[in-house]
Amino acid sequence: MNIGNAAEATSLPTKTIRYYEDIGLIKPDRAENGYRDYSDDDVHRLRFLQRSRSLGFTIEECRTLLSLYDDEGRASADVKRIAREKIQKVDEKIAELQSLRSTLKVLVKNCHGDQRPDCPILDDLAGRNTAKSA
Repeated sequence: MNIGNAAEATSLPTKTIRYYEDIGLIKPDRAENGYRDYSDDDVHRLRFLQRSRSLGFTIEECRTLLSLYDDEGRASADVKRIAREKIQKVDEKIAELQSLRSTLKVLVKNCHGDQRPDCPILDDLAGRNTAKSA
C-alpha cells in the first residue's frame, strides 16, 4: 500500500511515517516506480510505534522495544524493566507538576487581583519573591 493508505490505516501523518523510515524504525519496500510500498507488517510496526509513543516512550525506547518485539528469544524481564523505568519517569514528572501547581496556587492566593499595580506573581517571576507560603 502507498504512504497515504498507511497513514490512514494508522492515523499517523505521512510526515511522521517518513521520519520513522528516515531513522530506520521501519523499512518499507520500494515498488518498481520508486514509491514506498507498505506491507501489513509495516502498518503493524507503525501502530506499535504509535501506541508506544502515546505511552510516552522516546524514539530510542521505541527502537529498543521494537528490537525486543522482533526477538522471539527475548526475556520479558527486559521489557518489564523498560516499562518500570518509564513509570519512574512519569512519577517524577507528576511530582514536578504537583510542585509547580502548589507554587502557582500560593502565588494566586497572594495576588489581590484588583486594580492595584503590585502583583506577587510578577514579583516572583522577576525573582523578587514576596509571596507567603500556603
